[in-house]
Amino acid sequence: MTTPQVRDASQGVPGDEPIADYLREHPDFFVRNEALLALLRLPHARGGSTVSLMERQVEVLREKNQQLESKLAEFVGVARTNEQLVEKIHRFTRRLLNAANRHEAISQIEQSLREDFGAFQSVLVLFGGGALDIPADRFVSVVDGKDPGLAGFETLFSAGKPRCGQVRDSQREFLFGTESIGISSLALVPLGGKEPLGLLAIGSPDRDRFNPGMSTEFLARLGELIGDVLARP
Repeated sequence: MTTPQVRDASQGVPGDEPIADYLREHPDFFVRNEALLALLRLPHARGGSTVSLMERQVEVLREKNQQLESKLAEFVGVARTNEQLVEKIHRFTRRLLNAANRHEAISQIEQSLREDFGAFQSVLVLFGGGALDIPADRFVSVVDGKDPGLAGFETLFSAGKPRCGQVRDSQREFLFGTESIGISSLALVPLGGKEPLGLLAIGSPDRDRFNPGMSTEFLARLGELIGDVLARP
């Protein structure tokens, strides 16, 4: 046995653990021995001169307080972001409820994505079987449900959940055509549940804007709302 604590014990000096155990069991030790506090000196946490035990305790508490304040600021920031998202979802829902028909609903979806969510590069891909009466335009793409270009999205539809990140060039080109060059990351939202009606794709020039680690709950809510509206006669 060659550890420092064992060598200290062999010389009649207790190791760290027995002293620590004693102080834990007798938290009033320094209350009964106040004079000892003035004799204890500790190295400053940032180097330099030594400080008293009480000064070191104050410093430790101050650092903990700063950490708590930082955590609190983070929680407040997340809460504010969530509150803003809830408000945007609320406005989005009202837009769809007030739409007189599917044509107007789709127009409101595109407008809300731009104005409320800042999604300037988005496309709504609808399958022909449920969208034959909807004309294609810059935002809407109507395709046959058996279009070969949809093969790259089979896992998206089978999972039935939104997916974020980078995609293959062929997938970007299928969704955005000539505008796909400026898109570096995507959010893909399947629409319609077990019987897919299509998908919503939101692109960004920022490679990290949509990443695999981000929460997709918000996108799933959007997908449910859009799917319900499109399923209406």
